[in-house]
Amino acid sequence: MPRNTLRPVTDDLATRVNDVARRARAAAAELAVLTRAAKDAALNAMADALQEQAAEVLAGNAEDVARAEQGGTPAAIVDRLRLTGGRIAGMAEGLRNVARLPDPVGEVVRGYTLPNGLEVSQRRVPLGVVGIIYEARPNVTADAAGLCLKSGNAVLLRGSSSAARSNAAIVTVLRDVLENSGLPVDAIQLVEGGHDAAKHLMRARGLVDVLIPRGGAGLIRSVVDESTVPVIETGVGNCTVYVDAEADLDQALAIVVNSKTQRTSVCNAAETLLVHSEVAEQFLPSALTALQDAGVTVHGDDRVRAYSDDVEPVTDEDWAAEFLSLDIAAGVVDSLDDAVAHIRRWGSGHTEAIVTRSLAHARRFAATVDSAAVMVNASTRFTDGEELGFGAEIGISTQKLHARGPMGLTELTSTTFVVTGDGHIRR
Repeated sequence: MPRNTLRPVTDDLATRVNDVARRARAAAAELAVLTRAAKDAALNAMADALQEQAAEVLAGNAEDVARAEQGGTPAAIVDRLRLTGGRIAGMAEGLRNVARLPDPVGEVVRGYTLPNGLEVSQRRVPLGVVGIIYEARPNVTADAAGLCLKSGNAVLLRGSSSAARSNAAIVTVLRDVLENSGLPVDAIQLVEGGHDAAKHLMRARGLVDVLIPRGGAGLIRSVVDESTVPVIETGVGNCTVYVDAEADLDQALAIVVNSKTQRTSVCNAAETLLVHSEVAEQFLPSALTALQDAGVTVHGDDRVRAYSDDVEPVTDEDWAAEFLSLDIAAGVVDSLDDAVAHIRRWGSGHTEAIVTRSLAHARRFAATVDSAAVMVNASTRFTDGEELGFGAEIGISTQKLHARGPMGLTELTSTTFVVTGDGHIRR
């Protein structure tokens, strides 16, 4: 537990979680009226402090990583858990990037004057108290805290026990900055107590305004099914690259390899490759060689397997999988519509990419795949808040309500209607 986290004198876990939420609610009221200058100064100070105290954060993370490796945790999960000096520098730069962004709070979405003289404006306001339930990715701790602070929200962080020491070290740094800046320290809090604490957080309706789960399908489904607090659902990433009949094949090869191998343990890595039959003979031999040279195991249909003896037979489980490893499912399709039908059946609605020189094909693909993000002649790895200019992201939503795709500052706000009259009464 961070040294400046206050713990109420009670053994009842539900009471403790609710007390944390109440303190967050009080902090949120103060945050809602902070100036941009005050928030940006705190974010920049947090970035500096993370880098200055990197040794303490790395020491905590080393304990988490060692425990994970000793417990036989899969390599992809350990990679998500592991921090390095470079990753801490990236976390710090993410906070600085958020500080550079415009403050969404107070933005007028629309405004007009009614015939009766009433002035109406719809303005962005913070959500209030945001709970984040997430797995072994300690960088989420800094990203979520920074985005919530800038958008005027208090944040309750329920990370996994596998990253407990990493998260505690990061939150200690961030809370110390809040305290030294004269800002409400309870704007950033860890929720401790394991799975039971997470369950109490899910049921803190009226104290917590929204929950955002980040992690695997099991975690997300559990939060969606069990929570009485409104949930913004993030999704797993079964992402597809489709190489169209009109593709530039050199460009397609680079995009496929980057989408799959640039970093395998993330939700925007490609897990499926679909190739139009008209270019399969030209494209697949070089693509399979490049993927195999990169250490990727290809699980292909019969038409793909005809080009290499090293391709394993694909199964329904492979088509549906978020591998998070050096594996990819691959198939040949006879039309763009067949590719779209495959994606709509097996995909997770996260990110799909099309490689094509046909504007009409690109437009049809984007309009019909029904995913949160569509890349045209670009790697799936660009579905990322920081890459898209958000500074950082709170998660990638695959639902269709309120927020969809990478969620940045704007997605952490709601709106209020302000109606100004001059003694107006309704008749």
